[in-house]
Amino acid sequence: MILIADSGSTKCDWMLLHGGDIVLECPTMGFNPYFHDAATISAALRARADLMGHASDVEQVFFYGAGASSLELKAVVRSGLKEVFRNAKVHVGHDLDAAALATYSGVPHVACILGTGSNSCFFDGEAIYEEVPALAYILGDEGGGSFYGKRLLADFFYKRMPVHLAAQFGVRYNMNMKTMVEKVYTEPNANVYLASLSKFCSDFRKEPYILEMIREGMRKFLDIHVTCYANHKLVPVDFVGSIAYYFEDELRSVASEMGITVGVVVKKPIHGLVKYHLQFTLSKVN
Repeated sequence: MILIADSGSTKCDWMLLHGGDIVLECPTMGFNPYFHDAATISAALRARADLMGHASDVEQVFFYGAGASSLELKAVVRSGLKEVFRNAKVHVGHDLDAAALATYSGVPHVACILGTGSNSCFFDGEAIYEEVPALAYILGDEGGGSFYGKRLLADFFYKRMPVHLAAQFGVRYNMNMKTMVEKVYTEPNANVYLASLSKFCSDFRKEPYILEMIREGMRKFLDIHVTCYANHKLVPVDFVGSIAYYFEDELRSVASEMGITVGVVVKKPIHGLVKYHLQFTLSKVN
């Protein structure tokens, strides 16, 4: 059996495969080694009786997650997984690896993440590399959910948001300085909170102010994280993530204006990862 996982900071999707069949599909909390240690990971997995029922039969684990970007951080996740899946060979990859593999169609491509945060890479079918780094929600995450959350908050407090939208934003999120400071500067996982505010953009996307904000985020992302690849106009540019999925029309429109061809856009990588590993990994396991 092989177990495949795609994890963000808040939620992780798991699929257990036996042969070509999906035996189990289940969610857990997300595991990000910046915020979660090995003990937290193993404890959360042990709480899933359905998953634990197959733990000893798992031969390989392919885990892809936010924050698993260095050997040290990957080791944290690997340690937690090995405590549970003791008979398995454990592979830990970055969520960017998941984006590249899940959208791979057999040709070189640029793979992008537009979800809570944002990032990109180039995958030629064998090697994955980044041209520029992701600077996370404080300095980066252009076009990601946290980007829009920061913009909404700033415009609300600077009184640059249209009055009728500011009234609804303030009521919906009980927004005041105290709330903002607690959520952004005191409580953990500020990036997740900021990204949660992007739903306001989705709900009011027809408003000119919101529409231009969405398009601005897409332009910034494409300009920084896609045009950096010399062949970005010659290969498909594929996307995973909720922001890309829900704002696909705006993304494709801005990309077209920049001469960029958007390929596939999927909300979650997990099904693409299953397809990839069934094609390229399962035969090696058996």
